[in-house]
Amino acid sequence: MAENTDRSNVPQATSVPKKRMRFSVVWIIPLVAALVALGIAVQRFLSEGPTITITFRVAEGVVAGKTFVKFKDINIGQVTAVRLSDDYSKIVITAKIDKHAEGLIVEDAKFWVEAPRVTLSGISGIGTLLSGNYIGLEPGKSHKKGREFIGLEVPPVITGGQPGREFVLRANDLGSLGIGSPLYYRHLNVGQVIGYDLSGDGRSLHIKVFVNAPYDRYVTPDTRFWQASGIDVSMGAGGFSVQTQSLLSILIGGIVFEGRPDASTAEPAAEKTVFALYSDRKAAFAFPESVIEHYVLYFRESLRGVSVGAPVNLLGLPVGEVTEVGLEFDPATEGVGPRVVVAIYLDRFVAHLQKSAPAGARPRTLQERRAFVQRLIDRGMRAQLQIGSLISGQLYVALDYFPDAPKVKIDWTQEPAELPVVPGGLAPFEKKVLNVLTKLEQMPLDDISRDVKKVLETLDQALKDMNQMVNRVNGEIVPEVKKTLGTLDRTLQDANQMLNRVDGEVIPQVKKTLEDLQGSIVAARRVLASTETLVGPDAAAQQELRNALQEIARAAQGIRVLTDYLERNPDALIRGKTQEKP
Repeated sequence: MAENTDRSNVPQATSVPKKRMRFSVVWIIPLVAALVALGIAVQRFLSEGPTITITFRVAEGVVAGKTFVKFKDINIGQVTAVRLSDDYSKIVITAKIDKHAEGLIVEDAKFWVEAPRVTLSGISGIGTLLSGNYIGLEPGKSHKKGREFIGLEVPPVITGGQPGREFVLRANDLGSLGIGSPLYYRHLNVGQVIGYDLSGDGRSLHIKVFVNAPYDRYVTPDTRFWQASGIDVSMGAGGFSVQTQSLLSILIGGIVFEGRPDASTAEPAAEKTVFALYSDRKAAFAFPESVIEHYVLYFRESLRGVSVGAPVNLLGLPVGEVTEVGLEFDPATEGVGPRVVVAIYLDRFVAHLQKSAPAGARPRTLQERRAFVQRLIDRGMRAQLQIGSLISGQLYVALDYFPDAPKVKIDWTQEPAELPVVPGGLAPFEKKVLNVLTKLEQMPLDDISRDVKKVLETLDQALKDMNQMVNRVNGEIVPEVKKTLGTLDRTLQDANQMLNRVDGEVIPQVKKTLEDLQGSIVAARRVLASTETLVGPDAAAQQELRNALQEIARAAQGIRVLTDYLERNPDALIRGKTQEKP
């Protein structure tokens, strides 16, 4: 092949610049649509509030898309979904909250299902009968946002916007109190119980109460709280006393508070101050005990009727109470005996003393108190069981003076020290009754009943003889007397007729004799009339005498029946007549 080949006919490569594509109007429409969609999405994202979940044990009446979330009766959100939890034990509710209410959704916010509720303390949620149940909200005080919450089973009694203050009461048991139980001050309903729970050790209860403003300023550090459940009935020297706060407190219980009359300060107590809850007003205002002395009493009689809390009185005034009732074992005799431990409150005793009492009557130190008690024992002070109530049979310990009691020295090395005792008022009475019953058993009731029976028979015979004598007088003597007087009357009339026929030459002495005879007859008539009045068959005196004799006869018959019964049942004098079986 030749080296000098002609290349002029070979085509040469050239670079052609790329043509620029021109913008088409068609692309403007999708671009604008994309921008609008993005703006809508951003605006919706910025305008929407948070989505929260609330877990309830029961969510009755909650429906997705229909149930609202409300705060102060304003809709701030709506339930979007309702489902079961993973373990199927609870209900999880998803709710969408409006943007303007986002600040209310903090970690300590509280939610509950508001529904109609009827309790003894009132009626709530009536509006839901028409609008349906809704989820209520109470904002918290935290600044941290929250999105998951545990719903309350019961709506809170007091919401955060209500003016007032909360306090805590410490009690041994709840009694008849409950959430919503009223709180009273001078018989005004000023608050209520808002909750309760056990203390950390489980030995007491903490009851939360809320006092509405402006009454919360009357709660001071010296305020006393006590239960006002039911009716307080007491009986004293002035008669029966019945105290209660209201009908509501009788049904569901309640709490009363009041300041001490001798309170040293009137400054309001701080919120959530803890107070003791007493059982009644008497216990709340009891004199504070600073010095307590315990003593043991060994009685030689039954302790039936003695209970813990029974009063200990000195000359009728309360100075202590019974703290323990039991038995004491004596190793020497291997027997048991009654044992009572009492607490003597020195402050109560001193409070009963006159202000003019000498300083020695107000012992302060332990040695002074022991010396003081020993002086009282030397003067004859003894402990005794007395009947406090004949109806209930309750007994109390009475400290009184018995000058004839033997001297006793207290052994202060024992703990507690023993105080001497004397038999109670009931023991001597029982002893006297037993002595009377013993004497009655020793009486010869059989001989007495026979003698009484003989006397009654003799009295009955005498009454019969008297009745026969009266009948004889009425049947024999009275007719004879009447007959004799009739004869004398006719003789006198004949004599008068004869005297009228005489022409006045009658001897004056004969006339005088006839006049005397006539006077005798008149006197006889008066005697007869008196006799007829006394013993006539229809005479009132005779009738009364007959009635009296009949009553005496019936009484004698009754005494005879009683004597026969006592002869058959001599123990009836002691036990009474037994009920006869039909």
